[in-house]
Amino acid sequence: MKGQQRELNLRFLAQPTDVNYGGKVHGGMVMKWIDQAGYAAAVGWSGKYSVTVAVGGIRFVAPIRISDLVTVHTKLILTGNSSMHFAVDVKARDPGLDDGEPEERLCTHCVIVFVAMDQVEGKPTAVPSWTPETEDDKRLAEYALKVMELSKGIEATVERYVHEGEPGK
Repeated sequence: MKGQQRELNLRFLAQPTDVNYGGKVHGGMVMKWIDQAGYAAAVGWSGKYSVTVAVGGIRFVAPIRISDLVTVHTKLILTGNSSMHFAVDVKARDPGLDDGEPEERLCTHCVIVFVAMDQVEGKPTAVPSWTPETEDDKRLAEYALKVMELSKGIEATVERYVHEGEPGK
């Protein structure tokens, strides 16, 4: 039911095909997981096909090893007219093959933004709005706005460098 599913967890084991030459899961695979979890969360919230429009503030904090139990947690933190911003935490832990309680560690964090579409190759469409109520939710919504503002600054800088060598610029 749209407008109801604010949080989503995906859990799976990191596989040998997910690793780089250093034996750890490579960043591109982690980004794929983030996008997949974000898509599931966006469709769950909007009830519509959704597309990724931005990923901001991504930080790779700790490595993920083969056979780690990975959790990709998404939480809706801001909505616009057709956009949905999700905070994403990727955590991992040993699956608990020994007797001790394995400790989960934060491996990656970011904000991902999706836009709901009226059809697969259509136009942006309205999403159910969400209003932060708790102080933590208000802080997360503000965080989403700051991350997106930083991204705009990066885009402007890249644009300036792309056009720097063009005649008349």
